[in-house]
Amino acid sequence: MQNLALFQSFQTDISGISLPEKFTFPFYYQPHELSKIAASELQMYLDTQTDFEHNFGLNDTQTGLVIGKMFGVLVCQNNKGELGYLWAFSGKLANENHHNYFVPTVFDMLTENSFFLQEEKLLNEYNRKIESLEKDGQYLNALENLKNSKIQAESELQQQKTRIKEQKILRDEKRNSLAPTLSEEELQHLNFELSEDSKQESILLKKMTKYWKLTLQSLEEKVLVFTSEINQLKEERKAKSSQLQQKLFAEYSFLNQFKEKKSIGEIFNDNPPAGAGECAAPKLLHYAFQHELKPICMAEFWWGQSPKSEVRQHKHFYPACKSKCEPILMEHMLLGLEMDENPFKVNPAEGKDIEVVYEDDVMLAINKPAEFLSVPGKTISDSVYARMAEKYPDATGPLIVHRLDMSTSGIMLIAKNEETYIKLQSQFINRTIKKRYVALLDGLLEKTHGYIDLPLRVDLDDRPRQLVCYEYGKPAQTKWKTIEVKNGKTKVYFYPITGRTHQLRVHASHSLGLHTPIVGDDLYGDKADRLHLHAEYIQFEHPISKEVMEILVEAEF
Repeated sequence: MQNLALFQSFQTDISGISLPEKFTFPFYYQPHELSKIAASELQMYLDTQTDFEHNFGLNDTQTGLVIGKMFGVLVCQNNKGELGYLWAFSGKLANENHHNYFVPTVFDMLTENSFFLQEEKLLNEYNRKIESLEKDGQYLNALENLKNSKIQAESELQQQKTRIKEQKILRDEKRNSLAPTLSEEELQHLNFELSEDSKQESILLKKMTKYWKLTLQSLEEKVLVFTSEINQLKEERKAKSSQLQQKLFAEYSFLNQFKEKKSIGEIFNDNPPAGAGECAAPKLLHYAFQHELKPICMAEFWWGQSPKSEVRQHKHFYPACKSKCEPILMEHMLLGLEMDENPFKVNPAEGKDIEVVYEDDVMLAINKPAEFLSVPGKTISDSVYARMAEKYPDATGPLIVHRLDMSTSGIMLIAKNEETYIKLQSQFINRTIKKRYVALLDGLLEKTHGYIDLPLRVDLDDRPRQLVCYEYGKPAQTKWKTIEVKNGKTKVYFYPITGRTHQLRVHASHSLGLHTPIVGDDLYGDKADRLHLHAEYIQFEHPISKEVMEILVEAEF
């Protein structure tokens, strides 16, 4: 299929919009105005196009499997200084790699007469040969004969072993009953006869064992004629498949602005995750570098119904995924491009103080600010733990009894010694501590209270995002009730029963939860001045006095 007008001009007047000073940092960004316009023009096309049939789950009358899709736009400048944009989709669209107006895949292994298709034919031939042998009537008969003979052999040998035991009992009974009535010579003769009977039974068992060993060996050799050939073909197929995979890894190469190529095999040490390189971002950048287009800014958005496992909102912008895109982009494709600052390397706690709301000799409670790590991260050490360790250098034990997400503000308990830590921790483990969070939700709810039970696990392709997963997820339960409705937003209390990572954020935003994200949730909703989630109340038993303690710190939103 021919791709038409891939570098497209803006339909909207952009004359009054300034170019960004730096390129978009793709893993955390607010879309530039040019990216928003490019995205809106793509969305207008998706709303009205008749070029392909794909069920995004937006039309109740449409049939077929519902598959929402991530789309990307890249605003570029050609060598004449003219601005335009490129479009891309992640993975396949309507089961195709190529569509008009969208950039192609970086490497299409399905092109006619490609080495992949040639090698695939060879692998399919191996599959046919293996399948033919495995369905061969002689082979199936040999397997059946071997199976039945093993069953018969085991049965007959077991019967003989049982008979030996039974005959021994009978011989012992005969000896004991006749012995008092026999002379010494007659008794000796009886014992000889009984001994000979025993020997004959044992000899018969040995002969039967030998017979079945030879019989089974003969049958196994008949089966081996086929299995040897099948296993040989499987080994050859495995070697061919491995060679093809390595060749694919070597051929699947990405360009950067210096026209340098780097293969997916080099980037991922010959072990790339499934689908690596098929996302919108690498497709867009590769095409731009191929055609001398200068990247200006980019954005990716979700189109369609959210998958059941994760939180994706129609038309919302999202960062590039970490596991598949970050190595490709950051280690190669974006080299030399001046980008917006990486916020993950900026200390969010800079200039913020921790308020102590309760303190005694063994513990304290603090009010953690929003955007403040509970414990040191990979690149940032400043955290509640670091501040507490500095403030209480003589404290022993882990200090941090429980954690709050970096973006969540509110009450945290700190232990000054190990004994206190253990006693407080046990209350969390046994769920005797009562906690209440307050959150502002970005919308209205149909109910005023309820219970959410959605098991969670980390998204391995896009940490730290969490997925709803009934197969591998850990139990996560939350009670909630509405406090106030104002200006189209709903303030609620959350009462978490469990304490999973991002539990309240996912339970609020997921379609099977409240389907209304927390205001300022940059992972599951829309970015704002802050995440409007605050741990405002905690009740626990003091580890020394055993007094029931209640601490309340009201939210500032």
